[in-house]
Amino acid sequence: MRAYHSYDPCEGHWLAHSPIKAIIAPRPIGWISTLGPDGVANLAPYSFFNIVSEKPPILLFSSEGRKDTIRNIEATGEFVFNLVARNCAGAMNVTSADWPSDTDEFGKAGLEKLASEAVAAPRVAGSPAAMECKLLETRRLTDIDGRDVDAEVVIGQAVRIHIRQDVITEGQFDIAKAGTIARAGNRGDYVAVTETFEMLRPSMVR
Repeated sequence: MRAYHSYDPCEGHWLAHSPIKAIIAPRPIGWISTLGPDGVANLAPYSFFNIVSEKPPILLFSSEGRKDTIRNIEATGEFVFNLVARNCAGAMNVTSADWPSDTDEFGKAGLEKLASEAVAAPRVAGSPAAMECKLLETRRLTDIDGRDVDAEVVIGQAVRIHIRQDVITEGQFDIAKAGTIARAGNRGDYVAVTETFEMLRPSMVR
């Protein structure tokens, strides 16, 4: 039997870096754009992000710490998810910095804005896909002892979806052609999708 490194997360992992973000990986990146009440656009990446329903499409992400993104979403009730591709990785990383609240991260990262159709928040020009979302709810997390955790979950429903024509292959969104990247934990590690393989769900024959 192989040995395991087992630990109680409340007591510490005794490794060079916390393994949790590397174990739960790769994680899609929610590159979230919002518009503040003052009209300043905000753009920030969140790797605690995923889709939890297809019909209707419902997305969620979690923010550790109360950031401009959360404040803007609560004030306006909307946001945009922008897909991060390999050629956008550097710009995405720029937007991950703790910029002052009056900073337009689009400008700092040298990104062009695209007007959305159903929400006021802009989209990232050049992103292979984007989903305009309306807020369903925000929720402060608590632990098993009922204590507040310094993290808030945002749940939104996509009301308009945009896909660049050049990443559609034979009627399907081509994730490899899009060059989607994901967070892989271990400090600054990321992965890029370069190929896929197909494995269909088996049918139960009686």
